[in-house]
Amino acid sequence: MNVIFSNLTLFIYFIATLKHILFLIHRRPLLFKIAMGAVALGFLSHTVTLILMTVQAHRLPFANFSESLAFSSWVVVLAYLLAEWRYRISALGSFVMPVAFFGIFLALILPGEGTPLIPVMANFWFLIHLVFAFLGTAAFTLTFGVGVMYILQEGQLKSRRPGVFYHRLPSLEMLDDLSHKALSWGFPFLTLGLVAGFIWIRSAKGSFWDWDPHKTWPLLIAWAIYGILLLGRLNGWWRGRKAARGAVFGFVLVSLSYWLHTYS
Repeated sequence: MNVIFSNLTLFIYFIATLKHILFLIHRRPLLFKIAMGAVALGFLSHTVTLILMTVQAHRLPFANFSESLAFSSWVVVLAYLLAEWRYRISALGSFVMPVAFFGIFLALILPGEGTPLIPVMANFWFLIHLVFAFLGTAAFTLTFGVGVMYILQEGQLKSRRPGVFYHRLPSLEMLDDLSHKALSWGFPFLTLGLVAGFIWIRSAKGSFWDWDPHKTWPLLIAWAIYGILLLGRLNGWWRGRKAARGAVFGFVLVSLSYWLHTYS
């Protein structure tokens, strides 16, 4: 049953991604309605999948990289649904849903079924660490999607003959504001995730510093970059194109850090 819902979720997210991209190109309201309906249906199927994984394994689905990807993609879709409900930026799904679809695709092809949860992970602070880390990643996924949209829209505005995306993307001011708000949520979440991680290490191993540098330093570097980006925004140093490029670069780095931290 778990396999059925996993594959169903992948298929529905593929439809949602495809319809979002077609909507961005053709701008037909029906395409967007179908896309959002697919996102909602896929999110429901995704939720059932995670519940079945939890029941089948008798633990939360965090024991390996594959399971973490599945849960992380779920949080990304939840963040997108909340952002769409709050800001009504219909083009956002064209840049966020491919990330969620790719995450589910990787979760299905990577090995992971039957992996036991090692005792050191059966800890309250480990759960808190993961929850905040996933929330931060979801917020950074939004900043990535908005950053790509900002770069594209700015290019359209600077060209003598704006292309098809000019009237399909929001204004630069709206995109910059949403990116700032998502970053303002994502950085505190990531910070709380790191703090909870250090407390978990302390409770599990007896020391705050008994962590694997190979896995932890990439996350600390990503945290520092997002911290600099947020500080630059708050002080007016980094806005517009610089902030958009920083958000895209930061997401690539945090994704790589996430892979090293979880899979290596």
